[in-house]
Amino acid sequence: MGRQRELAQLEQLYATKRFQLVVVYGRRRIGKTTLISKFCENRRTLYFTALDQADKDNLADFSRAVYSFFDFPTTTGSFATWTDAFEFIAERGKRERFVFAFDELPCAAQRNESIPSALQVTIDHIFKQTEVFMMLCGSNEGFMESDVLGRKSPLYGRRTAQMKIGPLGYLEAAQMFPGLSPQEQFEYYGCFGGVPYYLEQVDSSRSFRDNLASLYFNPSGFLFDEPYGLLRQEFSEPALYASLLRAIAGGANRTKLMADKVGVDATTIPKYLSSLCQLGIIEKVTPFGENERLSRRGIYRICDACYDFWFRFVMPRISDIEGGFGDALVHRLPEQQLDDYLGHRFERLCLEWLGEQARAGQLPIAVTRLGSWWGTNPVTRSQDDIDVIAADPMEHKMLIGECKFREKFDETAELTDLDAKRDLVKGYATEDIMLFTKKSVSPGTIRKCERRKDVLLVTLDQMYAK
Repeated sequence: MGRQRELAQLEQLYATKRFQLVVVYGRRRIGKTTLISKFCENRRTLYFTALDQADKDNLADFSRAVYSFFDFPTTTGSFATWTDAFEFIAERGKRERFVFAFDELPCAAQRNESIPSALQVTIDHIFKQTEVFMMLCGSNEGFMESDVLGRKSPLYGRRTAQMKIGPLGYLEAAQMFPGLSPQEQFEYYGCFGGVPYYLEQVDSSRSFRDNLASLYFNPSGFLFDEPYGLLRQEFSEPALYASLLRAIAGGANRTKLMADKVGVDATTIPKYLSSLCQLGIIEKVTPFGENERLSRRGIYRICDACYDFWFRFVMPRISDIEGGFGDALVHRLPEQQLDDYLGHRFERLCLEWLGEQARAGQLPIAVTRLGSWWGTNPVTRSQDDIDVIAADPMEHKMLIGECKFREKFDETAELTDLDAKRDLVKGYATEDIMLFTKKSVSPGTIRKCERRKDVLLVTLDQMYAK
């Protein structure tokens, strides 16, 4: 299932044998419940999932779960209040050790705002005297960050650890397709992202395009309406958010460009972009070396691959798909369009690989910062860019790289171009240049690079090698 780092952190906390309050949150379908279930295997666990229902019904369901867990007759009836229920659990925690997982806390707390306060009082007065391992979980990221972790929350300062669960990395995602080639594993990662539940829908016995057709380009497909459905769940104005994401997917990556594309006042857009950033759907990036707050060259891009693919290829064709032409559309989609899309996702993959290598100490320099650069080349006086940068800010050293997701290209020209970019980022010395490729470069290019000693050649197969 992946999540080895998260599981290791939970195991380390559990080993302390004292009261723990771990806050686990992340967007819907990201794998929180699977992570918790895996951790709770072979451990005595009181597990409860709140539903989007009346407070009285949630308390009744919770009461039954508590009584059943402690072998009381489920006909005992409901606790009078949530405080009574929490105190009952805490008192039992003085006699035995167990895990207490309260899943989808926001569903309960939004129906009864006193629940965080009731938990806080019980934690301070009873739970802290126990070895209970408490886990508070939720999919509503805004609620979890403000009403559980925020300074104004009654629970502020009580948590002993917090875990925001994000998508799987590319290597963890690849474990879900063990029989496929690295290129096929990357194609699925580039189009479906790292959300485990989405990847589980893929039938690896079918072709890549067949899976796109059945999941994205079919009105009954699981992902046909998924991105827009999540926008409806999170926002009161999903249509505007959808228009902004479609604009970004189409290349309008600055506020003014989005405003022109969507037809709204540019001054109203930043608050919507901020909300999308908080959910991890998009991100704002600036050229490497520039101050993120002060830079005027920042751009927005969709970081979630499912949203990226959907708003680029599916949303513009919704009417045709609903008309029954989805299968024909996806199988006639030009290879070049898919390759162009996967090419820009390939740059993300290269940065991800660099991060993995840096953490393992496998790069020529001690890298602690990654990024990209774009701007004016002072020599050519034209716009230029560097696809990937891996830097050591303390020593002011860096590696720069170009990413080519193509079958063929002029390898010598690309290496020459990279050499010419060594001094584009002021204040940093370029130690090595890197060429990331879909397939291995020619034997002649390999021999040239071996003689130079300052060139790293990395293929897709190497990135996926264990």
